[in-house]
Amino acid sequence: MLRDKSDIKPTEAELTLLNILWKMGPATVRQIHENVSQTQQTGYTTVLKILQIMHEKALVIRDESNRAHVYAPANSEVVTQSSLLKDLVLKAFGGSKSKLVMRALDDSTSKEEIEDIRKLLNELEQQS
Repeated sequence: MLRDKSDIKPTEAELTLLNILWKMGPATVRQIHENVSQTQQTGYTTVLKILQIMHEKALVIRDESNRAHVYAPANSEVVTQSSLLKDLVLKAFGGSKSKLVMRALDDSTSKEEIEDIRKLLNELEQQS
């Protein structure tokens, strides 16, 4: 059975590489490896293999016009975050966005964060 490509969610390792690509823009395996190596020990071939898998899953696109292939995210950060969030809301919170927000807003939420959330809610309310 063929799986819908929009259904594919990145793994933790894939998200690490996507976050690098969203910050850097299109990059070679070497550039991505150098960046990821600043925070964790990962071999070059491991990064290459993950990117190849991500390409098969249509999470990244690959420019093969040069000797060193250049990888770029197939979707924007916002699109990917929205997809992951929708999946989380459905699976962990029974489809309830308010349950997600209530769980996210715990005792560790700062006054500044609460004020930012208030502003966002006011903006959303004005748009309705």
